[in-house]
Amino acid sequence: MTNMALVEPKLSKSQLLEGIYCGKENCYDVLEVTREATKNEISKNYRKLARQYHPDMHRTPEAKEIAEEQFKKLANAYELLKDEESRFDYDYMLDNPDEYYAHYYRYYRRRVAPKVDVRIVLIVTISIISAIQYYSGWQRYDAAIKYFATVPKYRNRALDIAKQDGLLFDNKKSKGKNKTSKEETENIIRKVIEDKMDIKGAYAKPKITDVLWIQLVMSPYTAVKYIYWSISWFWRHTILKQPYSDEEKLYIIRKHLKMGQHQFDIQDDEKKQEYLDRELWIKENFEEWFAEEEENTKKQLAESNRYKQYRRYMKNHGVGRMTFDDS
Repeated sequence: MTNMALVEPKLSKSQLLEGIYCGKENCYDVLEVTREATKNEISKNYRKLARQYHPDMHRTPEAKEIAEEQFKKLANAYELLKDEESRFDYDYMLDNPDEYYAHYYRYYRRRVAPKVDVRIVLIVTISIISAIQYYSGWQRYDAAIKYFATVPKYRNRALDIAKQDGLLFDNKKSKGKNKTSKEETENIIRKVIEDKMDIKGAYAKPKITDVLWIQLVMSPYTAVKYIYWSISWFWRHTILKQPYSDEEKLYIIRKHLKMGQHQFDIQDDEKKQEYLDRELWIKENFEEWFAEEEENTKKQLAESNRYKQYRRYMKNHGVGRMTFDDS
């Protein structure tokens, strides 16, 4: 029995694809290496051939033009074979020459797709969103503090608290060093509003836990907490029929009102107490109350002069009225 050496089949130019990789030439042949060549061998051969075909090494225009063309082929073949993923795709094409469309797809996918790692893109994007989110939160909070400092209701309350705590002196009764400048007064009012007054809703002081990055990191804990809460709620109120606490009643009412947590938080305490007094966590009571609110709103609009003017304007000049002007 004779031993037969396995010879690597050589593809004809007709089996190579035009426009991708090295075109109708085999990249390994261009670099004068075999498919088994290591990365170091490919680099070594490329450097040797690059010196040989570098345009500066040739003087006549014809020789320089031929060398420049060959030098481009060498550079293209080397860029392809030095990259492991590109080399893998090229080898796959050599082994499966009939899969034309798959080869074109693989080739252009790697060149059109961004070279940056998707994970880095996600990290940078989430970081930018988190930074903007936190910065805008502080901007809204700062604007809210400035606004409250100009509203007489909150300003007078802040002044009273500042005087009670000894932070502010009455300039009419004080003399000399005890007088407070206008700038100091404004700073004290702002400080009292920040520390002593409960600002809720979208204009509340931003928390680091509201930032997207922190929420993503805490998402497993949040998911487990929600599952535990759901099971606990079902067990206590569906199985054991335990009564709702005030906090749970307000939660159900907020769901009936279809309000977000921040939007519900800015409701006055008197309004929340009204919800509890009317037992709006019960669906029938809520529907009755909601119908009453809608009816009251319609009556207020009907009695409003501004709304009457608006309706009159829409009747005479609204979208549904067509006019023809000869001019």
